[in-house]
Amino acid sequence: MAVVLSFGKGRGLAAENITFTVLSCLAFMSLVGLYAYLKTRGEVATRDGYFLAGRGLTGTFIAGSLLLTNLSAEQLIGLNGSAYGFNMSAMAWEVTAGVAIIVMALVFLPRYLGGAFSTLPEFLEDRFDATVRRLTVVLFLLGYGLVTIPSVLYSGSLAVLRLFDVPALLGVGFSSGLVLTILFVGAVGGLFAIFGGLRAVAVSDTVNGLGLLIVGSLVPIFGLIALGDGDFSRGLATVLSEDTDKLNAIGASSDPVPFGTLFTGMILANLFYWGTNQYVIQRTLGAKNLAEGQKGVLLSGFFKLLVPFFMMLPGIIAFHLYGTGLEHIDLAYPTLVAEVLPVYLGGFFLAVLLGAVFSSFNSLLNSAATLFCLDVYQPLRRQPVDDAELIRVAKIASLVIALFSFAAAPLLQYAPEGLWQIIRIFTGFYNIPVITLVLVGLFTRRIPALAAKVVVVFHVVAYGLLQFVLEVEISFIHVYAILFVVEVGIMLLIGALRPATPWQYERRERVDMTPWRFAVPVSIVLFAGIVLMYLLFSPIGLVNGVGATFYLALIGLVKVTVALCWLADRRWLRRQAEC
Repeated sequence: MAVVLSFGKGRGLAAENITFTVLSCLAFMSLVGLYAYLKTRGEVATRDGYFLAGRGLTGTFIAGSLLLTNLSAEQLIGLNGSAYGFNMSAMAWEVTAGVAIIVMALVFLPRYLGGAFSTLPEFLEDRFDATVRRLTVVLFLLGYGLVTIPSVLYSGSLAVLRLFDVPALLGVGFSSGLVLTILFVGAVGGLFAIFGGLRAVAVSDTVNGLGLLIVGSLVPIFGLIALGDGDFSRGLATVLSEDTDKLNAIGASSDPVPFGTLFTGMILANLFYWGTNQYVIQRTLGAKNLAEGQKGVLLSGFFKLLVPFFMMLPGIIAFHLYGTGLEHIDLAYPTLVAEVLPVYLGGFFLAVLLGAVFSSFNSLLNSAATLFCLDVYQPLRRQPVDDAELIRVAKIASLVIALFSFAAAPLLQYAPEGLWQIIRIFTGFYNIPVITLVLVGLFTRRIPALAAKVVVVFHVVAYGLLQFVLEVEISFIHVYAILFVVEVGIMLLIGALRPATPWQYERRERVDMTPWRFAVPVSIVLFAGIVLMYLLFSPIGLVNGVGATFYLALIGLVKVTVALCWLADRRWLRRQAEC
């Protein structure tokens, strides 16, 4: 091990420090658990209560839950590792997600809530048929069980393991310590998901999300102080003046995310994640009304703009502190935290870290159980299923899926390109076919179910061949876009040869569908924020030193944004007057 981890400016993890950290962590987590219990007691006895939080989530809880479900230890470890080993190009996965978030708020969410759908496969059955619904459930469950859940467990467990040097404490090797940590984190987190339902997850996520923002801000601050030998400004000056290519988000072809992919497969991957991925959209399906759903979704987009500062800057600070001395890029964030975070914040950090891991893990288990119960178990039963039985089956399904993921999580330590890349590569097996089916399904009326089935099978085979057999010399993100175009073409061709009876979208809304007045202006501001991030982390921004070109571009961006917001608000007032 090239770097000896310590906790808090060179202080070792003494027994009293461990005790204090664990006790303060348990105290914070107990408060969060008590608050969640008080907000949710008596509300998980029905299927809507357990799976969709009683369709009563407000914008604040939706945004908080989306934030913590998405920004977990996976991002803390993976993104900081990517920044340490490469540059800021991987921020594209987070920052450009705002585009997909806008589409979700303005296009997808009104359709989902208007149809009162509980799951994404339920919508696909309404659009195509029951077989398409089952196929997509299989894709989701395999993806969650083999990739997403294990990655959440691995990344969170790795952070805990390195922070507390679990192998040394238990007298075991690294791999054994990792497995034991994974089992502990998974077991504790699984209990919350199995017994609490979606509302408990959403409430606890909101509190832990606030904690994540606080910790996410403190780590780079303490890191810069350490880099500057006690002087924050000196540390910041070092980052802004030395090896500034690390601040470049305009990725080259050799970087984890080449810049050109932002306009091809990246758009599709983010559309899938924010518009069709069940474990993300499930809390929006439980919105109190359309306006609250749009508020929550768009607010989460602004949190994504903060990601470069507290989920990538620490990785760059780690590079300046340790050079290339770490044995693996995924150790950058845990090493930095262990070195710079004061002992008195250790318990709070651990509680927030575990809360983030539990959040994503809980959300995945809850969504996987929802998919199994509502899209597999219930449709296959020949008689009505009461709520009590459905919730009991959901708890059993959550337990089975959790145990399955325990076996897969330790294998991620052998990923040579880092956690972040391996997750994105394997997610390609199911993200593109799902977003293809949804987009074609929403915007066409005569494409038959046969086209959807052909595309699902074609994609799994073609992506596997391109990625692992033929090993094409282009980014897997470009492969996303190529397959998407081919698959849309396949569906349109089959639709032309064997057109189906025109599909009719049926409105069955169970909540108020009045849109939020400021949805469009806020979307415009969010998009401007995305552009600003790329101006800042580019050769005309921080990479070569901020100059006149940057300020001219900034002024132009502000003027265009203000003009578009004014036009959007005028249009709203005009439509209201017409009504």
